[in-house]
Amino acid sequence: MTKKLYELGEMPPLGDVPEKMYANLIRPERFGEPRKAFETEVIDTPRPGRGQVLVWVMAAGINYNNVWAGLGHPLDVIAARQKQGEPENFHIGGSEGSGVVFAVGEGVSGVSVGDEVVLSGGLWNEQGEDIRLGVDPTLSSSLRAWGYEANYGSFAQFALVSDYQCHPKPKNLTWESAAAFILTGATAYRQLFGWAPNTVKPGDPVLIWGGAGGLGSMAIQLVRNAGGIPIAVVSSEERAEYCRSLGAAGVIDRTRFSHWGRMPDLSDTAAYAAWMSEVRAFGRSFWEALGERRAPRIVFEHSGQDTIPTSMYLCDIGGMVTICGGTSGYAADVDLRFLWMRQKRLQGSHGFNPAQCRAVINLVASGLLDPCVSRVFDFDGIGEAHQLLHDNQQQPGNMAALVNAPRTGLTTLA
Repeated sequence: MTKKLYELGEMPPLGDVPEKMYANLIRPERFGEPRKAFETEVIDTPRPGRGQVLVWVMAAGINYNNVWAGLGHPLDVIAARQKQGEPENFHIGGSEGSGVVFAVGEGVSGVSVGDEVVLSGGLWNEQGEDIRLGVDPTLSSSLRAWGYEANYGSFAQFALVSDYQCHPKPKNLTWESAAAFILTGATAYRQLFGWAPNTVKPGDPVLIWGGAGGLGSMAIQLVRNAGGIPIAVVSSEERAEYCRSLGAAGVIDRTRFSHWGRMPDLSDTAAYAAWMSEVRAFGRSFWEALGERRAPRIVFEHSGQDTIPTSMYLCDIGGMVTICGGTSGYAADVDLRFLWMRQKRLQGSHGFNPAQCRAVINLVASGLLDPCVSRVFDFDGIGEAHQLLHDNQQQPGNMAALVNAPRTGLTTLA
């Protein structure tokens, strides 16, 4: 261990863990707008324990979960961890990243010091009874989101992960591209292919909300690669063109409609009739975008409150609405008649397992899936990047931040 504080990009000798490191972190007294919640500080460098890996972070992905961390709402992640006995009064976010294995703890397998890796965000107890009995790790009672529910994420010189979170970095990818596609890509992959028998098949129409966002840009490509027909929902012609460039067969401009939000009570017949008229108009727009009168076999959801009522109405008989978030709110209404009488499925989907993660990495490595990195920030710009997400002002695709990488475009340490 060395007492020297290394500047960003000034890599210590492999295995010689410095006492201190830089981290762009959140403290409770700064909860609020992300641009104010994040600050760069010098803190103690964590030490890898059994099964853990310390990674020299080259770049980190930007995701919405750390908007919530910065706000301190809907969950104060620092207080939640302290309640479980963890002492830190700060939060280092970042649920995906790329870097170099710097040091390993006892019992680590699958990676060695010096390996170039990409980091996934699923964290669980491999010794837990449910996992030992064969449960999908994402359904384990021990599941936590690294860099959100768990500390020492990728917004620091060094990240602390479990060995199974490390995956081989595709050699053709830059550090920033490698850092920013796993969370959105593998989450979308699980939504679209993880819930048999409702998986994307050739010829299936798929409605994709937020088509120009990180999740949506991945979903469009995944549906197209599987032979499905992606129809993207957007908010501008610029975003519509972006979705077409990724392979969307059609787009719908949601700004033409005004029925978003909670569904009217069925007892208010006038309000419900007006709402239903808008929903049906949106459905006709889907037919126009598709070029035929067919309903979506799968609806790809993450906006939640504003859109779930429409999604459940539009979904095909026996089809599925799959949702991984609630960026517009969590209190979503469902007209149960559409759910049970037409035998539809409303499926929650959270994260991804290692096999799904590796499938997406292989798609990216082979050139079949573009990471869609639209903007890269410097280390001190991490708060501003999350502010853009909070304000819905981000550019299409995924965003990343450089950590120890000195500039964009680099693919190796050399």
